Amino acid sequence: MKSYVAVAIIAIVALCAASVSAAPLTEQQYQFLFTRFVDQYNKQYEASEFFTRYNVFKQNLNFVLAHNAKGDASYTVAINEFGDLTSKEFSAKMNKLQHVNRQFTRDFTAWNATPKPAVTADALDWRSRGAVTPIKNQGQCGSCWAFSSTGAIEGANFVKNGKLVSLSEQQLVDCSGSAGNEGCNGGLMDSAFQWVKQNGGICTESDYPYTARDGSCKRCTPAVQISGHVDVSPTEADLMNAVNIVPVAVAIEADQMGFQFYSGGVFDGACGTNLDHGVLAVGYGTDGSKPYWIVKNSWGTSWGEQGYIRMIRNKNQCGISNMASYVIGA
Repeated sequence: MKSYVAVAIIAIVALCAASVSAAPLTEQQYQFLFTRFVDQYNKQYEASEFFTRYNVFKQNLNFVLAHNAKGDASYTVAINEFGDLTSKEFSAKMNKLQHVNRQFTRDFTAWNATPKPAVTADALDWRSRGAVTPIKNQGQCGSCWAFSSTGAIEGANFVKNGKLVSLSEQQLVDCSGSAGNEGCNGGLMDSAFQWVKQNGGICTESDYPYTARDGSCKRCTPAVQISGHVDVSPTEADLMNAVNIVPVAVAIEADQMGFQFYSGGVFDGACGTNLDHGVLAVGYGTDGSKPYWIVKNSWGTSWGEQGYIRMIRNKNQCGISNMASYVIGA
């Protein structure tokens, strides 16, 4: 179901379609759409910041209208719950991969020794095989790394044992500081895997529910254990080999407006390889002439394609193959 704001924007874009590019809206239209946005996402502002948020919303809406009016991109964008944040604010809140802030060495010994699939499928989707839990939402907490980590463990556990068990991101947020993670201030998937191995496993989501904030570490009974993790050699060919084994934790650069407001299609927009966000590669396919990765995000179902993004393949889009890893022994 489309949001109220999205439906209203679609109608306005239709009115602007005759022009070469989407013209700025009237102040009355901006105010109407902002009011609907505030209502839909239950936004609450201090009086001192109201007009700042309104002006940011207008700028973001202009970006959405201009991008979609061109009609020549392979992906669309739409206003979502992040419509009142600048790109810098958005990245600071949501993208907290911490590899750039401390020494981090990857080891490809296990990957080089791993037998590769003799033939990789032309298309693969771990969702249809039952290996992927429903979309989750990290909220206003920089815990993307924890969601990427649990997704990889959930998938590996399903592949090995045939059971899909939703695992606790909050336990990683609260408890894995000894491995170098920093809760809502960021972390690394490999560090999370290391902690899970050393601490006898990870608990279920129901036993240790998510709160979207830092908390004290609590006791619970681990539901899934792992024996280690494998760092995948940083090429897309090797990423494809890995995804044919299990769902794979990957890191990307996700600080651009095209990613912030992505709503559908094959994303081939601007981004670099300054990895700042942890996600999960759950498959791949081809749309017409465009090959893509299927990537599970942790921003809820109102973002993207019901919480997923399809990213162009064979271009190392947003650095997707640069820091891939998966778990073994689940």
